[in-house]
Amino acid sequence: MGFGVFNTIAVAARYARERHGVERVLIVDFDVHHGNGTQEVFYDDPNTLYISTHQAGLWPYTGKAKEVGAGAGRGATINIPLPGGSGDQAMARAWSRVVLPAAERFRPQLVLVSAGYDAHWRDPLAAMQLTAGTYHWMCAELAELSKRCSGTVLALVLEGGYHAPSLAESVAASLCG
Repeated sequence: MGFGVFNTIAVAARYARERHGVERVLIVDFDVHHGNGTQEVFYDDPNTLYISTHQAGLWPYTGKAKEVGAGAGRGATINIPLPGGSGDQAMARAWSRVVLPAAERFRPQLVLVSAGYDAHWRDPLAAMQLTAGTYHWMCAELAELSKRCSGTVLALVLEGGYHAPSLAESVAASLCG
């Protein structure tokens, strides 16, 4: 059990696959907390690549690097737990070395983002120390990925952020990305 009651990202991914024939869905989760519910829904699904960057050791205490999927979905779950205080440079390295290459290889037809902004340095729930500039950069990279994948749709779903000014700043930066 995580923070959410409904898993909007999982519903959107399933809807796109079942109603619109989308074969490959990429879900990127940059919320400071691991998306254990999303991981569980798609853990054995080779057609949904779930990538989570999150602060290690926080609720719900899941999202270890060794959690990589099961059965046909083995390798379609990528967890990148980062220590508190990691900041922009560590996130950029994780994205450049793991997130973006994996997403590029997967060639998604739909990119969904669990856009939690509680990793911002002013957010009181955690200590990842990200700035709005990093959210801008991550979303710009996903927009470019979407273009390279023949116009793949990119959608962000707001999932968290508990410091209103930094939430507003980070959402605006993401949308300009």
